[in-house]
Amino acid sequence: MGKIFITKTSAICCLGQDIGEIFKNALNGVIRPHKISTKLPQIEDSDYNLRCNQILLHCVNNMRKEIEDLIKKYGKDRIGIVIGTTNSGIQEFERDGELKYAQFGNPAEFLAKYFGFTNFYASVSTACTSGVKAFSTAIKLLNSGICDAVLTGGTEPLADLPQYGFGALEVLTDELTNPMSKNRNGMNIGEGGALFILEKDAEKGIEILGLGETSDAYHAATPDPEGKQAVRAIEIALKQANLSPEDIDYINMHGTGTISNDIMEANAIHKVFDDKVLVSSTKPLTGHCLGAAASVEIAMCCEMLADNPEHRILPHIYDGVYDDKLPKINLADKNSRAGKLNICMSNSFGFGGTNAVIIMGNKR
Repeated sequence: MGKIFITKTSAICCLGQDIGEIFKNALNGVIRPHKISTKLPQIEDSDYNLRCNQILLHCVNNMRKEIEDLIKKYGKDRIGIVIGTTNSGIQEFERDGELKYAQFGNPAEFLAKYFGFTNFYASVSTACTSGVKAFSTAIKLLNSGICDAVLTGGTEPLADLPQYGFGALEVLTDELTNPMSKNRNGMNIGEGGALFILEKDAEKGIEILGLGETSDAYHAATPDPEGKQAVRAIEIALKQANLSPEDIDYINMHGTGTISNDIMEANAIHKVFDDKVLVSSTKPLTGHCLGAAASVEIAMCCEMLADNPEHRILPHIYDGVYDDKLPKINLADKNSRAGKLNICMSNSFGFGGTNAVIIMGNKR
């Protein structure tokens, strides 16, 4: 099996309308309302004119030339689509009652019909790990020879249903989420999306080095505080990448700012890495974008690896009062620089005990 590369990245969230703007604002710790302020493109077909698909179309427009080149290179019958989401068009469904709007497969189907692709397409919905799980499916499509390239990523609009659901679980806060703080008291929901082109054996790009997936079978909505299966997911990803913990230069945490997630994740990171690697959660900056969270975070990691000569690290924004009941981990700040910055890891953990970890790095 050949190596797989991310050859183009596009994203949008509250921090900006393209990955360069998002990355710049994230490095500087810019805080904005966790809603996309950019005017999104409209879609002619009413079956697909949903905010989740408008987010995807915005990402497409930022990488249209690269997609057109991809079509010329491989043909429309050799390109697959895998999109992560948890809500798709649930807001529009509740407004209009049109069942198609609420189907998880709507975003992937939209892109397939928009481009006229005739290969595999599907949406993935595994709560907060959806974005990494989409990568996992895309990798299988490439390694099996079903596709020569895959458009993958995630999209998530703000919607009432998840707000009510997380509110019922009492894990939302009206304040800025405060991950790893003694004073943390919940998460913020955001919206966003990201899209990636994946190809095998490319001449340039960010290489996908390893991917680890496990399940807790612990509790429907609460992770195992010891993080046993989170540790196992990290170890699977490291083994697949043929790397040791010392090789990881930065970890983007799931970092929701809830009591239970932070306990689990701090334990998992400490058990594998001690406090020897710089880590941060970017959710105080973007909000928790649910099914698109992993995609937006992977996009920021790609930009950090690709265009960052000073080796600046995405900062961990919180009140500075570390919870001393948690094991010590090395939280980055706005001034953090990595001695080397070639390989980073992104964690995602979701409802139902789903754990997914992806490791990516510069072409080796």
